[in-house]
Amino acid sequence: MISGAQNIFKIPELKRRILYTLFFLAIYRIGVHIPTPGINGDALASFFAQAKGTLFSLIDMFSGGALERLSVFALGIMPYISASIILQLLTVVIPYLAQLQKEGELGRKKIIQYTRYGTVLLSMIQGFGIAVGLENMRGAAGEMIVLTPGWSFRLMTVITLTAGTAFIMWLGEQITERGIGNGISLIIFAGIVARMPNAIASTYELFRVGQMSIITILLIILLMILVVAVIIFIETGQRRLPVQYAKRIVGRRVYGGQSTHLPLKLNTSGVIPPIFASSILMFPLTIANFLPKPWIESHGWVQSILRHLGPEEILYNLLYVGFIIFFCYFYTAVTFNPNDVAENMKKFGGYIPGIRPGQKTAEYIDKVLTRITLGGAIYVSAICVLPTILIRKFNVPFYFGGTALLIVVGVALDTVQQIEAHMLSRHYEGLMKKGKLKGRRG
Repeated sequence: MISGAQNIFKIPELKRRILYTLFFLAIYRIGVHIPTPGINGDALASFFAQAKGTLFSLIDMFSGGALERLSVFALGIMPYISASIILQLLTVVIPYLAQLQKEGELGRKKIIQYTRYGTVLLSMIQGFGIAVGLENMRGAAGEMIVLTPGWSFRLMTVITLTAGTAFIMWLGEQITERGIGNGISLIIFAGIVARMPNAIASTYELFRVGQMSIITILLIILLMILVVAVIIFIETGQRRLPVQYAKRIVGRRVYGGQSTHLPLKLNTSGVIPPIFASSILMFPLTIANFLPKPWIESHGWVQSILRHLGPEEILYNLLYVGFIIFFCYFYTAVTFNPNDVAENMKKFGGYIPGIRPGQKTAEYIDKVLTRITLGGAIYVSAICVLPTILIRKFNVPFYFGGTALLIVVGVALDTVQQIEAHMLSRHYEGLMKKGKLKGRRG
C-alpha cells in the first residue's frame, strides 16, 4: 500500500491532477468561512443549536458547516444536485430531453447547460427564501439574526448565495476535468469529512468528563469499521448476467463470438434515496421552526405530529425505511431502462443464454434488477438507520454515521478506482513505448 502511494507521485500527470484537486478543495473550504454581510453570527449560531434534527442540519452537513455560518457557500452544491435530479426525472416525460440523452457527447453538453441554468434558478429561489426566513427568526435570547432587514438585504443575500453556488459548481467541473474523481461528489465528501475533527473533539470531551467510557468508544470505532467493510463489500458487488455475442461475417472477416457479462450493481440508486427520504421527513420539523411557538403549543395535534416525527422515534425510522425502499425502486427505474439495454444487445447480436432476444431479455433483466434492488434497498436502510440508532443510544455527538458514512465511503472508492485506472493506463503506455513493431519487408 505504501509503495502504491509512492508510485502515484512518480507519475507527473497523476501528481498534477491530485494537486489540482487538493487546491480546488482548499479554495472551497476557505469560502465556507467567508460570511454573508448583514448577519448576526452569534444569534445565527444559537438558532442552529436549537434546529438540530431538521432539514437545516441535513443541508448544513452537506455544505460542510457553511449554512450554520451563512457563508457565501451556504447553499452548497445541493441546488446543482436538485437540478440534476429534476433533469433526469424530466427525461422520462419530455421526449426532447430523452432524445438529447441518446445524441452522445453533444446531447450530454446540452443537458449539462440546462442543469446549470436550473442550478442558478433554484439558487435564486432558495436564497430569497433563506433571506426572508432569516428576517423573521430570532436567536436563543430573542435577538434579531438580520441586522438591517429589507429588500437591500434580500437582494444582496440572493446575489451572494447564487454566486457562491455557481462558483462551487465551477469548482466541481474543474476538479472533474483537471483533477481526479467526480468534482461534485468530492466537494460533498470534503464538507462531511471537515466535520470530523469537531465530532472527535466532542467525543473526547464526553470521555474526559466521565460521561462516556473507553469501552463505549471502542464499540463505536468497531461499529464504524464494520459498517465501512459492509459498504465496500456491497458497493463493489455486482450481479453479472452472462452475455454471448453471435459470430458475424462481414466481407472476409468474422466478428463477435465472444462471451462477456452485463454487470448490475446491487445498489444502483446510490445515496439519492436516503437524501430524498431525509428531506421529506425533516420537512415538518423545518416548517415548525417558522411557526409561532404559542400557536404550536395551543394545538395538541401539531405537537403530537412533531413529537412522533423526531429522529429518535420508531414511527420516524419506519417511515424512513419505507421512503428509502420506495426511492430505491423509483430512481433505479428512472436511470436504468431494461428495454434499451435489451434492444442494444439485440442490435449487436448479443443474447443471454436461455433467454430469447428482445422483449423476453428485457423482462428477464427487469426481474433480476427488481430482486437485487430489494436487497440494495434493505442494505441502504440498514446503513442509514442502525448506526444512527446505536449512536444516539450511546449519546455520542458523532456526525459520521448513516448517510454521511455511505457518501464518504462511496466517493472514496470511486476516487481510488480512478487513480488505479490512471496508474494502469500509464503502465500500459510504458509498455507501448518500449515495444518496437517492425514491418515485414518484401
